[in-house]
Amino acid sequence: MNWFMAKIVYRIICGEGDHTPQFDEQLRLIVADNEEEALKKAYTIGRQEEECFYNAAEKLVQWKFINVAELSRIAELIDGAELYSKIEERENGELYTELIHKKAAYLKETSGQHLLQAL
Repeated sequence: MNWFMAKIVYRIICGEGDHTPQFDEQLRLIVADNEEEALKKAYTIGRQEEECFYNAAEKLVQWKFINVAELSRIAELIDGAELYSKIEERENGELYTELIHKKAAYLKETSGQHLLQAL
């Protein structure tokens, strides 16, 4: 088994979303036999951890999975642990989302696999 670090990106929307776009970039540890399996696991984690809840002001808060932006092999650590999380506020949320999708497409191309099509 190999250890990988994946950057999973979420968009945070509060209420009607009429605020500066916010993004949470999380670095996660993934244990897998190979890069293809690690990318598939990271994608699954991203989807499973989407959530919606009401904040103290009774506004709906949504964490929407965007994509897996980075993946790299690392030394052995604990499977699935969150290593890093950063909330991003961007003036142009659509441009940031497009950048995440481009990074994910590059990962898919360089892995030589079409695993995301099966997801």
